[in-house]
Amino acid sequence: METRRASFIKSIDWPIVIIYFVLIVCGWFSVAGASYDYGNTDFFSFASRSGKQMLWIFCSFGLGFVLLMLDDRIYDMFAYVLYAGMILLLIATIFLSHDIKGSRSWLSLGPVSLQPAEFAKFATALALAKFMNSFSFNMKKPQCAMIAVGLILLPMLVIIGEHETGSSLVYLAFFLMLYREGMPGAILFFGLCAVVFFIVAIRFSEVMLANTLTPIGPFAVLLMIMVFAAGMVWVYLKRIEPMRNILGIGLGITLLSFLVSNFIIPFNITWVMLVVCVAIVGYLFYLWLSDRNSNYLMIAIFSAVSIGFLYSSSYVFNSVLEPHQQIRIKVVLGMEQDLSGAGYNVNQSKIAIGSGGLTGKGFLNGTQTKLKYVPEQDTDFIFCTVGEEQGFRGSAIVLVLYMIFILRLVYLAESQYSTFGRVYGYSVASIFLFHLFINVGMVLGVTPVIGIPLPFFSYGGSSLWGFTLLLFIFLRIDAARKWRV
Repeated sequence: METRRASFIKSIDWPIVIIYFVLIVCGWFSVAGASYDYGNTDFFSFASRSGKQMLWIFCSFGLGFVLLMLDDRIYDMFAYVLYAGMILLLIATIFLSHDIKGSRSWLSLGPVSLQPAEFAKFATALALAKFMNSFSFNMKKPQCAMIAVGLILLPMLVIIGEHETGSSLVYLAFFLMLYREGMPGAILFFGLCAVVFFIVAIRFSEVMLANTLTPIGPFAVLLMIMVFAAGMVWVYLKRIEPMRNILGIGLGITLLSFLVSNFIIPFNITWVMLVVCVAIVGYLFYLWLSDRNSNYLMIAIFSAVSIGFLYSSSYVFNSVLEPHQQIRIKVVLGMEQDLSGAGYNVNQSKIAIGSGGLTGKGFLNGTQTKLKYVPEQDTDFIFCTVGEEQGFRGSAIVLVLYMIFILRLVYLAESQYSTFGRVYGYSVASIFLFHLFINVGMVLGVTPVIGIPLPFFSYGGSSLWGFTLLLFIFLRIDAARKWRV
């Protein structure tokens, strides 16, 4: 018995556990520094945020221990039950929670408030892992791919119903795992195109091409659609003639329209380009009917959807997104400054990080954070506290720790013998990567402020417990792999 216990302890991936512990300790010091008030050094009082965070940390250690002691097969056995339970809880939260800053995502349980969206991530990862581990699953089967995507979109849509858009966007991280499991790279390319088209169309919608009545946004997107369609014909079909027809006619008519608009009669070139793009779609459908090659159909659908996406992006931005979300996007894209409004958080965060310099001002010596110039500085904007107190050097060390942590998760996920373990491991790594990239990006002003926590650093029990659940379930699954060898 003692031998088996010693063998199980050795099978736990201790490098990950050590990095987890180091990040949590660094996070506590950051919370203590961000919530510190001059003259009050009682960091362990439960009346202070640092004291409450200490309680959440000890509870997380206990939770991690319990998860490691459970039989790993229980996670596979109850995956769908946990997923269904979390979906019901998310739906109930919409009706039972109080409105907090426009969001209905928090459940009050006496003195404690919990955010179910943070716990739904591990349940979704388990459900995906169980479904994709089934004997009949094949990513190339449309029905299997649709069910996997549906498992991701369902909690995402319910969380949007809670007016918690930032938390819902985290579920996009699962598509990185789907790519590893065989999802065509074209889907990721389409997703990237959608982001680029949206940004270009919105950012330059009111900027005119020189000496014309043509907005640069739609002009650039329609031009990209022509070029991408021609490029995809070459990449997927290696056909020179249709590629030359699409590129030559499309660019030729566009150039001719520009010259006419510039020197003869000024007009909006995008209307001509729209007709050309529709003609390209028709040409691709004709090639599909002639050759019966499904790649032509795929490229035609991509081009048609891209055109529709371009002309619906303005409606989505102006009519679907909330005003505060519009302002945040405009600030990130440089369309507005709004240093006293939506851009205030990011501007103050940049000042705090910049004031830290190379080595930082030291623990509790930051002026921007101590004087509370940065809103949400111990939750969503906790990284600015790291930058001000520990400087570039400390921030770099923290980011390197995260990098090692995520790369180690990827290594362990790739080492799994079962599809269940591999899918769950990649899901965990993808979620941590998404949180890190978006949170640090919004603090630095390079991504929109969508309000998601920095793993193990941001104040709050829900996020800390949610990340602990994600991580230690995977550590238990990985330990079983090595223990049973």
